[in-house]
Amino acid sequence: MLGQELVRQMGRMPKYDVLATGRDAEPRFTGGSCGYTRLDISDDEALARLFDDFEPNVVVNCAAMTQVDDCESDRERCWQVNADAVETMAGLCKTHGARLVHISTDFVFDGEDGPYREDARPNPVSYYGRSKLAGENHARGAGTDKWAIVRTVLVYGAPEMGARSNFVTWVRDKLTSGESIRVVTDQWRTPTWVVDLADGVERIVRYRKSGVFHVSGREFLSVNEFAHRIADVAGLDRSLIGEADSTTFSQPAERPAKTGFIILKAETEVGFRPHALDDAIRETLGMGPSKPTSASS
Repeated sequence: MLGQELVRQMGRMPKYDVLATGRDAEPRFTGGSCGYTRLDISDDEALARLFDDFEPNVVVNCAAMTQVDDCESDRERCWQVNADAVETMAGLCKTHGARLVHISTDFVFDGEDGPYREDARPNPVSYYGRSKLAGENHARGAGTDKWAIVRTVLVYGAPEMGARSNFVTWVRDKLTSGESIRVVTDQWRTPTWVVDLADGVERIVRYRKSGVFHVSGREFLSVNEFAHRIADVAGLDRSLIGEADSTTFSQPAERPAKTGFIILKAETEVGFRPHALDDAIRETLGMGPSKPTSASS
């Protein structure tokens, strides 16, 4: 989903010559002026050939194994994609003089003290989080001032094709069909519209920033409250949304309770300005932005 949005945004900008990659033979997007080639980032030889052929000066790594429970059950594949491949990529960036912008996650934190600043101490509670933290550490191997880590939170949007459902579309689809859902009240996040995330990544590339950046929405709320906001914006029945806590669900991987980000660094250093949550939900659901109201005299 993020890859598609980066293609849409950066592919329209004459300053960039974009090459998109993915594991599919054909791209999962239309529009955007860019090339496309098939690539599995865990294939070291294919990755090295791509660096030789394309000679990138910036690499944005959106690839990851993100299904948290699958990472718990298939730890070898999780580590291969989220850690080992990043180590290879960072080494190639260092050899070729390219900058690496690596996408990471709020799950590198334990959720005891969110929302977090960039200098907070990571302490992941799941194997997914540990693998992503290892990937962050490997990304630093791209060289001094040649790396940036962009952490984000609970990304949602309207992918063009082929991407998994996300929380906003899942809630919309369930409520539209009249199904009741239970959503946790004890997990707190700063949900992130993929359009905003791509804009933040592009700004970090444009301004040649290095270091760690937190890029997310501004509003800090429980996942249950987020579901109610989606229902309200979409005009759906919020009474179908029930309450639950994390102990209600039997999941292989532990989730951090309170993450979410403080985004002051991204706001001040690159001018990042996320949309208001309700407006982003409207856009995701194809409803368009809210219409301004005029005050009566």
